[in-house]
Amino acid sequence: MKLYELTENYAKLLEMAEEMDTDAIVDTLEALQEAIEDKAENIGKLIRNLEADVKVIRDEEKRLAERRQVIENKIERLKSYLQEQLEIAGIEKVKRPTITVSIRKNPPSVDVIDETLIPADFLIPQPAKVDKRAILERLKNGEHVPGAALKQTKGVQIR
Repeated sequence: MKLYELTENYAKLLEMAEEMDTDAIVDTLEALQEAIEDKAENIGKLIRNLEADVKVIRDEEKRLAERRQVIENKIERLKSYLQEQLEIAGIEKVKRPTITVSIRKNPPSVDVIDETLIPADFLIPQPAKVDKRAILERLKNGEHVPGAALKQTKGVQIR
């Protein structure tokens, strides 16, 4: 039987408790409660296993991202080295049967030297962001913040 079915039966049984024999209902409620607790335990164990999987995956993602960054940095160093050496030798293009290496001009880009001197029509307005941490601290200290309220939610904790 599924957890939601056990929970429904438990709630229905509690509603019918006044009409039934006390011993029979107590035994049935205890059995249903035991079944619900078993299901909750098993779901809790499944959640723990999945959380462990998430941690392993997150650690692997971090390791791979670090490895990718090392390789990308190596590529940039090698490109810079290759360009420097070709320019020193005065060679613009190396053409071989399997590869062609050439030095080319990149598209023009902007180098902002002093942002304060840039005219306002080149500035992009940014939308204001709500500082939820500051609001939370004020609300916790009993202060009133218009447009915000302190809320308390519930969640499942597995230890």
